[in-house]
Amino acid sequence: MTEYVLASASPRRRELMNIISDRFDVVVSDADESQIDPTSCPPGIYVQQLALLKAAAAAKKVLRNKKAIIIAADTIVVLDGRVLGKPADKADAERMLGMLSGRVHEVYTGYCVMRIKDAKTTCASVRTSVKFRELPDDTIRAYIKTGEPMDKAGSYGIQAKGALLIDSIEGDYFNVVGLPVAHIAKTLADEFGEVII
Repeated sequence: MTEYVLASASPRRRELMNIISDRFDVVVSDADESQIDPTSCPPGIYVQQLALLKAAAAAKKVLRNKKAIIIAADTIVVLDGRVLGKPADKADAERMLGMLSGRVHEVYTGYCVMRIKDAKTTCASVRTSVKFRELPDDTIRAYIKTGEPMDKAGSYGIQAKGALLIDSIEGDYFNVVGLPVAHIAKTLADEFGEVII
């Protein structure tokens, strides 16, 4: 029986992974993401490289488990071709949210599925467009006070209070949360013969 391994410390990804399987292990990747330059390639390729890096780092920890299939993912926010990572501090979060206010940006999640027994690996990325409503300064400051922006790319989380900042989305909601479960399930079925439903 296949044993799924999620290579992520994200509690949001753990919750979403339960849609794919209610039985999986978590192996936190210690990959050095700084070795990949976000400006060196298109965003969809960049996030796939990050996901592959995480999957490979996790694979080193579970190599003895020939039943394991690793799922790794990385999510970025892109505005005007520029990657917005996690904010450094509250001022940085305020700056990012001000940039996103009233505008459309893209969220990319790259994912990688890696099977230990034969090293078969498939990577892909998913893009979702998100439009923010116009955000008054006091709304931005109030949102930052919740603490929610501080560990999230682009300084917001769509699955919680950040949903109140959104005007509309075009594409996969779960991609914005951080794990495009339908796309991953299709990859598991098409490429690995692992039919979820």
